[in-house]
Amino acid sequence: MAKKKSDPIATSEPSKLKKKETPKIKTEPKKEKEKTEKEKLKNLKVKEKKTVEKKQKKEEKDEKAEFSSEQKLVALYNLQQIDSQVDKIRIIRGELPLEVQDLEDEIAGLGTRVENYIQETVSQEKSILEKQNGIKDSKILIKRYEEQQMNVRNNREYDSLSKEIEFQNLEIQLTEKRIKEFQSSLEGKKQEIERLESVLDERRADLDIKKNELGDIIAETEKEERDLIKSSEENQKFIEERLLTAYSRIRKNARNGLAVVQIERDACGGCFNKIPPQHQLDIRMHKKIIVCEYCGRILVDDGIVNYVK
Repeated sequence: MAKKKSDPIATSEPSKLKKKETPKIKTEPKKEKEKTEKEKLKNLKVKEKKTVEKKQKKEEKDEKAEFSSEQKLVALYNLQQIDSQVDKIRIIRGELPLEVQDLEDEIAGLGTRVENYIQETVSQEKSILEKQNGIKDSKILIKRYEEQQMNVRNNREYDSLSKEIEFQNLEIQLTEKRIKEFQSSLEGKKQEIERLESVLDERRADLDIKKNELGDIIAETEKEERDLIKSSEENQKFIEERLLTAYSRIRKNARNGLAVVQIERDACGGCFNKIPPQHQLDIRMHKKIIVCEYCGRILVDDGIVNYVK
């Protein structure tokens, strides 16, 4: 029997009639969207803040750059005067705590010496008492030996007891000598204790005075120092960062913290080396900031000094 041929139309129909599937669109959850938007807003605000800060810094820099050399010199010299006053306050305060510390150390040392002497005197008094008890024991033995001598049977026993009595008498003499030595040493130590206690009282009184002085200075200078530091910060606003860095570096390395000095007798007020006439003329012109070629300090003339004063 012949096989039935398959109908080509019948086989292809189902594939044609099959529905087209639409691709699924992934949608972000609502919370995820809100979070992303918040982060974007936050980043935008940070960016804006940085831009504003950058702009402000640029404006400040430009403003400082606009000041003339003369104004900068005035600001630098004024800053130096303020910082020098702060240094003086700190020096005065710096010495007193050291003095207080020295007195406290001295008092502690004296106290230790007194304690040691007291312990030695206690030990010596104990030794004297022991020696005195030893003398009493020796006297008891002597009395006993003397009583025994009354009942001896021969000379040999008598001589033996006599030697014992003699030995105990020597022991008493030696012990009495030791007691006198201890008593003399004990008296010396007691006198030294009295002297040290007197010194201790003086040092404690000095310490109280110094502590009160330090407390008064701190109370008096605290506000002044705070005001000076504030003035120093105000002055720094008129000086560009490059100059401030140089000023701080010179001040740190210079003697007495002087970074800006006046010309005195044609010489630098810091290192006292002579300044050439042409340099002096340039300094008086106030056209630029000039430093000493020997020590690197910033130089100013009488005009700047008088203006600040």
